[in-house]
Amino acid sequence: MAKGVTIIIGMVIVAASGFWLYERLPAQYNPFAPLSVDDPPTLVTRYKLRALANHPQACLALLEQAKSRGQLNFRSVPDTTGNCPLTNAVRVQNFGSVSLSSSFLASCPLALSSTMFVHQRAVPLAQREFGSRLNRINHLGSFACRNIYNREGARLSEHATADALDISGFGFANKQQVSVLKGWRAEGKGREYLHAVFENGCPFFGNSLGPEYNAAHADHFHLGMRGYGLCR
Repeated sequence: MAKGVTIIIGMVIVAASGFWLYERLPAQYNPFAPLSVDDPPTLVTRYKLRALANHPQACLALLEQAKSRGQLNFRSVPDTTGNCPLTNAVRVQNFGSVSLSSSFLASCPLALSSTMFVHQRAVPLAQREFGSRLNRINHLGSFACRNIYNREGARLSEHATADALDISGFGFANKQQVSVLKGWRAEGKGREYLHAVFENGCPFFGNSLGPEYNAAHADHFHLGMRGYGLCR
């Protein structure tokens, strides 16, 4: 009897401690708290972003949250079939005040991660490193129904599921532009910005591949959802 009472008391203490932690733990460290577009990219945030792939309505609600804040404009697109079917994809039109060289197709998690990356890192780093407001992102595309490196027999690329975006450069309010191809190894503020935005952007994605990875990425940053934080 006494042992049973002790077990019950212990369970109550654990439950009370858990509730106390839940109430006080910051959302980005609390696996049970709903994800917000403002959450910094902790390991817990990454877990929540990955989980959204199986919860399309919750993901779409977060995109709508970002849209209501002026951080994103997008539209849903019909599901497609074929060799590279897409479900619950969206077309990203811009990141609010940050325009795009063209709109792009994205899985909902990619659209959300990209929005968080742009507004939490790319925008503030532009002012800090480049001394001007970021107002444009140039890219090489997102969706392409192909294998990795177009190799026959290889597994499907992340681009085949619209789970990756290839960013090639940035434009600023002072009319200056910097490209990954020309700026990565150059001298000056452009290089500083490119390195800072790549390194600080890695935690928002499953994998981030840049010019140091291989020659195929010499002209862009590949930002994809697969993996657990590869940054090269």
